[in-house]
Amino acid sequence: MSLTATAVGAAAFLAWVDALPPPDHRPEITLAYRYQADIYQQIAEAIEASPRPIEVERLGTSAGDRPIWAFHLRPPSGKETDRALVIGGIHALEWLSTEVATETLLWAAATPPEGVALTVIPLLNPDGRAKVEADLSAAVNRYRRGNQANVDLNRDFSVNREARGPWQRVIPGYYHTSPGPLSQPESRALDALLARERYQRAVSLHAFGRYIYYPWSGRFARPEDWRALDALALEMSAAQDRPYNATQLGRWAFFFRALGSEIDHMYGHYGVQAFLIELGPSGLRPWRPSTFRDYFSWYNPVDPRRHVRAGLQATKAMIRHRDATTSR
Repeated sequence: MSLTATAVGAAAFLAWVDALPPPDHRPEITLAYRYQADIYQQIAEAIEASPRPIEVERLGTSAGDRPIWAFHLRPPSGKETDRALVIGGIHALEWLSTEVATETLLWAAATPPEGVALTVIPLLNPDGRAKVEADLSAAVNRYRRGNQANVDLNRDFSVNREARGPWQRVIPGYYHTSPGPLSQPESRALDALLARERYQRAVSLHAFGRYIYYPWSGRFARPEDWRALDALALEMSAAQDRPYNATQLGRWAFFFRALGSEIDHMYGHYGVQAFLIELGPSGLRPWRPSTFRDYFSWYNPVDPRRHVRAGLQATKAMIRHRDATTSR
């Protein structure tokens, strides 16, 4: 896995981590979760403790001029047969996704998977995350999804952006896209990484729903090799203590389409076996009506541990998967 001039040494990353300010206030609903400072501090400790080098790359900067970090781990033997990618933190309020991406990285740092060159991006949308952390510290309840420019990165890619069918006129809110394909620096940074590394498999982590989705997300029609995608999704589900449902995202409901999604872009443009996992349940609790007004609770369960474990079980199954048609 060759890195470009955007790669930085671990020392530069560690210095950046040391300069991160801790949160001013941690409300009760977030006590079981890690803030950005906690996440990157743990990653820094893993880099220092890992028996093998973890390559740190600054993919670029966000719309709000924050660094986007990727971490690359090589197989212990140096013999690479596959490449896999795990992405977290695309949507600002979906903290569970970054928890799972971080745990995937920490697991791989301690036990590097043989034969697989792995890249983990714990937080693709640092702007949105910073906004939510600031909101929570100030006891402000505000809905956040996009980046600094308020663009939904989950709708900012180049494949299947056009709405088809009559439902776009009935419920147009389900058929929105960004201003244009790869309009945001975060999306362009991910696209450049995909073009360079040519991964075989990838998982994009979201919340909530307990589903493992595969392409197409923006079309009802099945891709030609949908059976292979379905089989791997089921393999990931079977690895979980409580298996998630596995299906094509564009067939989740007859009226639903996710246009311009990252999984359609990865699969349609680069041939990656790409999956979108909706992690865990919502944090809404019927016996506590206040949670229905709290946006953080919409996407994040009060105690994430069991759901982080389920997500990690799925990402590990994806990373360890062997398929002769996708191996180098």
